[in-house]
Amino acid sequence: MRKKDIRTISIIGAGWLGLPLGETLVKDAYIVKGSTTRQERLAAIKSVGLQAYQIQVSDQVEYIEKEATDFFDCDLLVINIPPRRRQPQIEEVYPAQVKAILATALQEAVSYIIFISSSSVYGNQNQLVTEQSALLPETASARALVEVEKMVQASSIPSSILRMGGLAGANRKLGRFLAGKKDLRNAEAPVNLVHLEDCIGVIKAIIKQGKWEEVYNVSTDQHPTRRELYTQQAQQLGLEPPTFLEGEEVQFKLVSNDKLKEDLTYTFKWPNPMGFK
Repeated sequence: MRKKDIRTISIIGAGWLGLPLGETLVKDAYIVKGSTTRQERLAAIKSVGLQAYQIQVSDQVEYIEKEATDFFDCDLLVINIPPRRRQPQIEEVYPAQVKAILATALQEAVSYIIFISSSSVYGNQNQLVTEQSALLPETASARALVEVEKMVQASSIPSSILRMGGLAGANRKLGRFLAGKKDLRNAEAPVNLVHLEDCIGVIKAIIKQGKWEEVYNVSTDQHPTRRELYTQQAQQLGLEPPTFLEGEEVQFKLVSNDKLKEDLTYTFKWPNPMGFK
């Protein structure tokens, strides 16, 4: 079956990742639509060249602007709405939201989907994890992501799932995350992070190369310890570094990006979180 050319891309969730992703895709001559739940965000979306839509999703898709019902008229839908960790009943609410999105995408004949997931689906297995590793989610939000991944993969729309490491870069400065905090756990645990520029770079590579029906871990090459990274990054910003408890048993996972680099011939722009800016 011949792959369809992608000309129009809709991003549901034009926030920290979705907005700069959309701006980059516009510069690459795609028609890009971006959604938000908040009216005050519409101007920012329009300002970088995207068509802006206000959409609420519960167990159905609701267009706040009734005339703006063509959001799903696209070749590629990027689903970029993470589960809210503190939302009650997130294990029921989040899958219902994505189920509604997938139903609408199917009804509107969307050709492809990219779903932004998280490496949290692996849990802490105290070992290297690849895309073939068991999924052992430890939180409600991670369990919700696992269920949604299954729904996306079961859909008849060709998709790729990106299990992102912790997101950093732009206004998310690592040095601020733990600055001044005391007696933190897991000092020697390796971190699994990814820079905003690489999030965008990987998504662009998937679109350009037409890599569908795949799952990819998106995390840096290097994995410094929590102590090394957050101490250095706080000092870099002139902030008080955190302190860590000593002698604790470490709970961790080490996320492999080998499949991504091989399949996409991708080289990370920010391979080591210690160099994040």
